[in-house]
Amino acid sequence: MGEERRGEARRGEERVRRDEEETGEIERKESPNFAASASQSLRSSEMAGHKVAHATLKGPSVVKEIIIGAVLGLAAGGLWKMHHWNEQRKVRTFYDLLEKGEISVVAEE
Repeated sequence: MGEERRGEARRGEERVRRDEEETGEIERKESPNFAASASQSLRSSEMAGHKVAHATLKGPSVVKEIIIGAVLGLAAGGLWKMHHWNEQRKVRTFYDLLEKGEISVVAEE
């Protein structure tokens, strides 16, 4: 078990070195503590790996959907009411003009 971990640590150190050399992000340090620091950083990144924020697909939020539905419903209802108020105004003006005699529904000859 201990040798397996050491083998994994060595492979991890090699991966870290190879990644650093390829990306050029960190200069390769040739010191006796490099192996220890690489294995420590590898261990800390392995331990912190589950804490990294990943984009996950979540289910629908009930409260959010209720609020969105209410806002869209009120907006659509407002537009519908404005349309009907406009139509009502047109009908009222038509009958007012008809009553005053300014317009007629009978075709002129």
